[in-house]
Parts: sequence; C-alpha cells; structure tokens
Amino acid sequence: MRSAARYTFICFLLLGLQSTAAQDLHWKAGVSRTVLTPDKPLWMAGYAGRKAPAEGKSQDLFAKALAIQEQKGTRLVIVTMDLIIVSRPMRDSIEKALEQRHGLPPSGLLMNCSHTHCGPEIRIRKATNRSIYPSDADTMIAYYKWLEAELNTLIDAALADLSPARLSFGQARCGFAMNRRLPIGERFINSPNHDGPVDHDVPVLRIDGPDKKMRAVLFGYACHNTTLGFQQWNGDYAGYAQEYFEADNPGVTALFMTGCGADQNPYPRRTLELAKMHGRSLATAVEAAMIANPTTLKGSLNAAYESVPLNYAKPPTREELRERAKSKNRFDASYAEALLDELNANGKLRESYPFPVQVVRFGDQLTLVALGGETVVDYSLRLKREIKGPRVWVAGYSNDVMAYIPSKRVLLEGGYESGSSMRFFRTTVHPAYWHESSEDRIIRKVHELNERLSDPGN
Repeated sequence: MRSAARYTFICFLLLGLQSTAAQDLHWKAGVSRTVLTPDKPLWMAGYAGRKAPAEGKSQDLFAKALAIQEQKGTRLVIVTMDLIIVSRPMRDSIEKALEQRHGLPPSGLLMNCSHTHCGPEIRIRKATNRSIYPSDADTMIAYYKWLEAELNTLIDAALADLSPARLSFGQARCGFAMNRRLPIGERFINSPNHDGPVDHDVPVLRIDGPDKKMRAVLFGYACHNTTLGFQQWNGDYAGYAQEYFEADNPGVTALFMTGCGADQNPYPRRTLELAKMHGRSLATAVEAAMIANPTTLKGSLNAAYESVPLNYAKPPTREELRERAKSKNRFDASYAEALLDELNANGKLRESYPFPVQVVRFGDQLTLVALGGETVVDYSLRLKREIKGPRVWVAGYSNDVMAYIPSKRVLLEGGYESGSSMRFFRTTVHPAYWHESSEDRIIRKVHELNERLSDPGN
C-alpha cells in the first residue's frame, strides 16, 4: 500500500512539474536577420551637408525580426532596422501583405528604425530627390523596392521560426545620452545641455528557449544614433551595442529599438572609437538589466494600432511659397517647390497628418508604447508618469518617421526640433509646423488604446 501511495504521489508530482513547465512556456518566439548594406555607392541619409555618396562600409547594416505568439494564438512581429526612417508607404505595403499571407492584423506589426545617419537615403519622393541628389534618384528607388521585398522575406522567416519560449523583462540605465537643446538667450541651439531632460532607461526583453538558453534580446535607448558623420555605412552606437552583445553571447540575436531620443545626442561624439565606446556601454547595460531582478512575463498578449490626426499651424500662402522658391538655399527652394507642386495638384495644402500610435500589453506586467516620428524625450517621461502599471517602455521612431514630433514645451521654445527641420522630410511634404494641440492629442490616443486593452472584455 505504501509503495502504491508513494508511486501515486510521485506521478502527481511529475504531472505538477510538467504543468509548471508548460505554464513557463507560455510563449512562442522566432527570430531572423538580413543584411541591408547597399552594394552600390548610394547617397547617405541624415546630414544635409554631405557632398558625395557613401565610400564603403566599416560595419554592416541589418534588419532583424522578432516574432512573438502567446497561447491563444495572438502574434506580434517587431522589425528593427539600421535605417534613417520607417517609411509609411513601406509600412502600409508590408502590413497589407502580412495580412494576406499570415492573417496578421495591423496591430501585430511594429517597425522601428535605429536612425543611424550612416545608412542609405530611402525617402523616395522622386522629383524632390532629383533636385537634392543629382541623378541618383533611380538608384535610390531601386534600393527601396529591394528593401521592401527583403523585409517581407525577413518577417516570413521569423514567423516560420516560432517555437516554445520564455519571455522576461528587465531594466538598467546607461548615461551617454545628453539633451542637445541648449538655451542661448531666447534661442535654442544644438549643443550639450546637461540640465535638460533625459531618459537613461535601458528596457530589455529577453527570449529564452525551453532549455533556458537565451535566443534573443530586444533592448531600447532614447538617444539619437549620431556619434558618427563620415562617409561609410555603419550602424553607429546601436550597431556596435548589438554586435558586442552578440559576440559576448554566441548564437543570440540582439535587436535595438530607438526610444524618444529626438532631442538627445550621444556625447562625446564624432569618432569611430566613441561610437564603439557607447556601444560597449549600452551592451553592458543590457547585460545588467538581465540580472537585476528580471520579471517573467505571462498573461495575454494584446495590441492596438491607430492613427490620430495632428493638425498643422497656419500654412504659407502661394505668394510666400513663390518667394521661398527663389532662395539660394537648395533645401529651402526645393521645399517651397514641393509645396507649390502639391498646391497646384490638389488646390490646397494638407491640413493634418495621420500620426500612428501603437500600444502592446504583455498581461498587466509590461506596457509597450510605440510612437511615430522623431519624438522628443518629454513623451517618454510623461507616459511613464501617467500610465498605470509596473513597467512602461516607450519607443519613438516607429511605424512612420514623418518628421520631428515636439512636445508643446519644445514647440513653444522654438529651434530645430520644434519645426525648422520640416523642410528636410520628403516622403510627406509638411506645409507648416505642428499645431500646439499635437502633444495632448497623441497622449490621449495612447491612453485610449491602453484603456481599451486593459478592459477584461477586450
């Protein structure tokens, strides 16, 4: 009898352990990567002062995909890219293709760019490109088409790689980002401001296999990816952070997601050695985040993705645009010409822009907010204060990088991030600065989506 009882107890114990193990493997995950480094000397993105195309590479550029699926079948694919922007037309095209091939809804796709300024120009408004980059628009457009096909293949591979996984979240800090909006009298110039707001958090999502071996990490940081400004393809500090982490952890895929770093720069900067140094600092912070009381993620995966219309301030008149088109500054003249083209074609200039907002919830343990545009740090700091929950991760540069997105504070202060940068964005030609209501509209939409996902009846 005692032997039978002992046997029964052991069976129940083993069943319990198996049940616990099954609960731990609440998720499936898949990863993939592809090299994006151009094989031709394309024009580089990010700095208007460049006089010639790229002259080779010092580091490859990558796109990587992380696919996540929870027990009920809900899936999310996060795509990270060593590129200057996420193009809205490309995002829309890939989104449509994924829905057709995989039944993945728009909310199940999150695309983020590292915003390296040592990558190829992919803003594809052909007429405008011809006026800025002599005779090279066709080559740029060919690369863009290749890129879209490559990203579709990348996502297919990540979804095909789905297998049982454990997910955990940790956070550390890294200190090389500094606010770059320095007040000088009544103006704000691009220079280190050690008193300005920053977000030094390094959020980390770790993916382990059933054997508890690490398969991938997704990490973020709120800082412009602009240590470098030379003529070689390079992923900058974000590229080196991924490279070093992968070298220290063979077989692991590291993905970087840019935070709200539009008004943050890496300091010191301007040399390859400094880019590597910042990359090593960030990779070390990722390692620290994984041992600093990480939280195992369970619960349901829910996501929402919508656009909120952001209005523009008062647009220029036709007469004002004609005058600007005579400017000796090629960017000012080109910008005015593009707006005149739009005015002639449509009879008016656009009045608003559909700004993308995405919220992803991993149960009640982690809320991930992905905002479009080059969002300033105020958005991250405000949302972390206002969203209820133990862990909030805010990414910028996601799904559509159409312009700088200043907070109301930055908009009223003036300067590059407040709106004078608008002339350099050409996938969409913006007629004016953003309206003062923009920040509150974005924040309200984030709260709306988050509350919808928090509803048990969702």
